[in-house]
Amino acid sequence: MQEKNGDSALETGQKTPAIPGKRRHRGDFMSPETRSAVMSRIRGKDTGPERAVADALRARGWEFETHARDLPGRPDILFRQAMVAVFIDGDFWHGWRFPLWKDKLSEKWEAKIEATRRRDARNFRKLRRDGWKVIRIWEHQVNGDLVRCVQRVEQALPKRRRESLTRSRKSSRRQG
Repeated sequence: MQEKNGDSALETGQKTPAIPGKRRHRGDFMSPETRSAVMSRIRGKDTGPERAVADALRARGWEFETHARDLPGRPDILFRQAMVAVFIDGDFWHGWRFPLWKDKLSEKWEAKIEATRRRDARNFRKLRRDGWKVIRIWEHQVNGDLVRCVQRVEQALPKRRRESLTRSRKSSRRQG
């Protein structure tokens, strides 16, 4: 794909469409030691986006479990009585829009993220089959509009609980 002035799309910063069978991966620019140090600091739970959603839900009066080991996929936030499981997933690690950028990765990383996507789909199917409402919130959604993410969770929760929470807050304000 050439521009009028002869610059390729990569040089001008435009995204190039993936070409089947052709990889755009250019190798790691970090030494193995540096890459290892960087990767060792990546958290698997209690990430920034998870904490942001959990703190916002707690601030609105909701009580929930986190990382329930007895359920497939260990949901990040769990409302057991309402049977609502919330997963807050990193864009890279869980492959948001993966087909658009998978060819930029080494084959090892492509396989790893593809396996994560298959595992996520399998866990979500199991939970839904067992009657759970599954909500997936992506990292970029939390960073872009935390309020909307919290609203998505609240919409899945029983209406009576939300109404009683609102009434109890109003009555406590009148008494105080």
